[in-house]
Amino acid sequence: MHKAVTTALEDLKARDTQEIDVRGKTSVTDLIVVTSGTSTRHVRSIADEVVRSAKKIGLPPIGVEGEREAEWVLVDLGDIVVHVMLPRTREFYGLERLWTVGDDEHPELLDG
Repeated sequence: MHKAVTTALEDLKARDTQEIDVRGKTSVTDLIVVTSGTSTRHVRSIADEVVRSAKKIGLPPIGVEGEREAEWVLVDLGDIVVHVMLPRTREFYGLERLWTVGDDEHPELLDG
């Protein structure tokens, strides 16, 4: 599944892709992928390619949200949730910051 998602994002030239391992932080998914498209059309196309790739390997998405406006499209693949966003939407919501709060924030506390 991970390879199918990665390939789809690369094929459609998604930008600034980040993967966040959320195991131990939530039981909803294991990996959150956040990436950007250059326009609503690009965002929609990237999300569509992720869906096509998942279906191709026999793992259709559990759900897809936001396709109509295409400022932020979420593709729920179970173990992986992909967020494809316009840069301004991505900056506004700051999902990377939300899911990494506290990660390695005080490494000195872990030593003790």
